Amino acid sequence: MGLPRLPPLPPSLSVLPGWRQRRRVLQAWALAGLLMLLRSHWPLRLLPGWLVGAVLLWAVLELLCWAWWPRRWR
Repeated sequence: MGLPRLPPLPPSLSVLPGWRQRRRVLQAWALAGLLMLLRSHWPLRLLPGWLVGAVLLWAVLELLCWAWWPRRWR
């Protein structure tokens, strides 16, 4: 018996123009959110604060680049 099949991604994250940027921004925010949620657990307590801040800064920069300089679809 295998794993259940996941539903397909919506068109805005798979085929519409700019889908790569939207998916990358969501991945950056998901990583930052997961890091913040799991920060209180033992293994992640060993991470220095500057690393957590760098991940959050990366997520913000991804969002700003996506919003201000979108790639044009041809």
